[in-house]
Parts: sequence; C-alpha cells; structure tokens
Amino acid sequence: MIDKIQPDCERALADVPDGATVLVGGFGGAGLPHALIDALIAQGARDLVLVSNNAGSGETGLAALMKAGRVRKIICSFPRQADSHVFDALYRSGRIELELVPQGNLAERIRAAGAGIGGFFTPTGYGTDLARGKETRRIDGRDHVLEMPIHADFALIKALRGDRWGNLVYRKAARNFGPVMATAARCTVAQVDEVVELGALDPEHIVTPGIFVDRVVAVGDTVTGVAVAAGALS
Repeated sequence: MIDKIQPDCERALADVPDGATVLVGGFGGAGLPHALIDALIAQGARDLVLVSNNAGSGETGLAALMKAGRVRKIICSFPRQADSHVFDALYRSGRIELELVPQGNLAERIRAAGAGIGGFFTPTGYGTDLARGKETRRIDGRDHVLEMPIHADFALIKALRGDRWGNLVYRKAARNFGPVMATAARCTVAQVDEVVELGALDPEHIVTPGIFVDRVVAVGDTVTGVAVAAGALS
C-alpha cells in the first residue's frame, strides 16, 4: 500500500545531508513551509545551497536557517527587502554566497530540471553582469543567454491538502513555486494543512500529482477521512 504520510517534520527530513541543494517554496511568506524549515534547522544539516524566491525576512523561516549558519549559498531573485537584515549581514561579511537570478529565469530553470531539459536560451539578462561567462546566441535577430536547469536533492513545499499518495492542492497564491519545485528534486517533502482520504480531492483540482511527491506531513490540526488520527501524526 502506498502511504507517503510521515509522522512529523523531523523524521521527514532526517536524511538531508550536509551540502544538499534544497528548493524552498514560497513567495515572501505566502506558501513558505515554516514547519519544514524549522525542522531542517533542528536536523542540523550544514553547507546547504538554498533555492528560493527571496532570501528570508525578519528572524524566522529562511532567515532563521541562515542565521543558524547552515547555508553556504542562496540562489534567489529578491535577496533584499526592508527586513532582510540577516542575509544582509551574512553577505556583507562574506559568510554566504549569492547567485542572483531574475524571477522568470528562476522559475524556468527549475521547470527545466523537472522537464529534463538540458538548458534554454532567454533574452532576459543579456548585456548585464548576470550574463557574464555564459554562452550567448542571436536568435531571430535578438540576443539570448543560455541558462542551465537547477536540480535539487530536496524540495520543501507547502500545500493546503494532500492524500497518502502525495496528491496536492494549494490555496490560491500560496501555490507559487510549489508545483515546479516538486518536479525538480530527488525528494519532495510537502507540508500540508490537512490530509484527506483517497478520492476526496477533485482530480480537476489536483495541481501536483503524487508521482512528484515523496513525503507528506500534516502540520495543521485537521486530518479527515483517514484511519490515522491527528494525534498519531504529531
């Protein structure tokens, strides 16, 4: 019987090794898998390469992971914002590397990894420092830059509901990078608010099929229609 439900976040991330590349879903706070990030901090893996839309804010989430000294490099589109003081301090002191990627390129590089595409040409970034050292080509009279896919060891994403096969549905804009990240990692771990019984999710509403998800952790208070009670999942 296929059952991808994990008893807790800690056990879902127990095998993350030092030096792993980890995709983390979220757009600012929307769709950020806070429980999984906290578990990753507790787990202790170091020298991580994080791939996310931004470089954290305040003292929680990605910022907490970086403050704990666990991140060697971050690949993101928006490293700075009003309260990104943790990243700012680490970067200015040379304690973290940054690879800046335009947001559309970031999404497409992740999607390319999941789709098995070896690389793609895009006009975005041509003629800027972001294209330095990269192959360029003129296509239909316009200059393009070759961008490579971003493969990962783990993807940590957040969804609204999931079942024991790993099928996922999301809540509105909290979907953001979750679906593409789920396809691009060797192991995808989904934090969900609610686990439902097989068949409870409308197939037309399933955004991420279970084939792309390896582990599901319920972090909300509601577990409906499954044999395992909510207390057994904590």
